Amino acid sequence: MHFDPSKDVPSLDGKVILITGGNAGIGAAAVHGLAGHNPARIFLCSRNVSNARPVVDAAVKAHPKAQIDILQLDLASVESVRQCAEAVNEKTDRLDLLLLNAGIAGVASNKSKEGYEIHIGVNHLGHALLTQLLLPKLLHTTTLGDSDVRVVVTTSLMAHRSAPSKGIVLSEAFNADAFDSASQRYGHSKLANILFARKLAQLYPSITAVSQHPGIVQTDGYAKADGVKVPHFVIAPFLWLSGVKPEKGAHNTLWCASGESAEGRAREWGIL
Repeated sequence: MHFDPSKDVPSLDGKVILITGGNAGIGAAAVHGLAGHNPARIFLCSRNVSNARPVVDAAVKAHPKAQIDILQLDLASVESVRQCAEAVNEKTDRLDLLLLNAGIAGVASNKSKEGYEIHIGVNHLGHALLTQLLLPKLLHTTTLGDSDVRVVVTTSLMAHRSAPSKGIVLSEAFNADAFDSASQRYGHSKLANILFARKLAQLYPSITAVSQHPGIVQTDGYAKADGVKVPHFVIAPFLWLSGVKPEKGAHNTLWCASGESAEGRAREWGIL
């Protein structure tokens, strides 16, 4: 299936969108891909607000009518997540698309501000809390006329390839020392993303909740990851040659956010 966001994303007239990690890579490309289809508002959430400004400036230059608000969001901090959600709830009376795109990979053993293993803290717990705090707004939007509310979670095939074979064990879930490598910690968090989207879809059938793998995207984040035993100069060219540019890597996010509804079909993994 060929998907061209410039042509195939339908009108987003009146819709309000929030995307995490919109300051770079897939997230920035998704902001550009959405801004050209007349959404009422885009909330771009970024840990570093100054890094997001060039993305907004470029998107508004290309699409002068786009209204894009930058919100500070540190997913490793419960306080920051709460402040971000509070700002969104104050600024809008609806939320149509929640794109949980931000994430970290290959970080050396570390903890979030609340003491959780950093990958599960940022990639899953921060997003889960943000969703919970915005859930009343999402559910309210489902009652507004011809609504199509969606939550799209960016996950990874590493959920299957690198997560511990025994899956998520709650007694170990937040302990960095329970994993052999950063790759395992990352895969563990991506597995949590999949299970989270699945449960969200089960609990709230009025919301289309999916998780999706963007494919191999041109970035050296994994090549430089802690615990990767293949030298950077060996793996980086492979990732660059086999991967796609962020603009193409954002296609799956954009398709899940705007493509034909998958009502009645499984909403738990992959591209629907």
